[in-house]
Amino acid sequence: MDLTVIEKLLKLISESELNEVSIEEGNLKVKVKKYADPVPAPVEQVYYAAPAAGAAPAAAPAPAATAPVAADKSAEASAAGKGETIKSPIVGTFYAAPSPQDPDFVKAGDVVKKGDVLCIVEAMKIMNEIESEVSGKIVKVLVSNAQPVEFDQPLFIIEPN
Repeated sequence: MDLTVIEKLLKLISESELNEVSIEEGNLKVKVKKYADPVPAPVEQVYYAAPAAGAAPAAAPAPAATAPVAADKSAEASAAGKGETIKSPIVGTFYAAPSPQDPDFVKAGDVVKKGDVLCIVEAMKIMNEIESEVSGKIVKVLVSNAQPVEFDQPLFIIEPN
């Protein structure tokens, strides 16, 4: 194919309303496009969980269901008045002992020093030892073994020396 033929092809496509021209001559193929193909915009997919068949809309919890929580909070507040609260630095699962067959790190009434391990909080398969920030006596353990804990949730109350 001659270069002048390709030049004429380019001039033809630029002056016309054609967007694309393809020519084959033997084993030579020429394809000319005036405009590139549009690239589709990414589509954000949102998934919603369908409600279970026959499920009623969620109702507000009964006041009786919140009463035990309020009692626990008041117990924590009264115990916190007696000492310093050690809180969870991360979200995870609380473990009172290094393994199920071992004794708990601490229990109410134990005396601890600053830096002593109080418990483990597992987060994403990493065991994080939670150490005492003060020296003193454990007044109360506020979390049960293997219970999920939130960030900044009170774990222990320690009465400083």
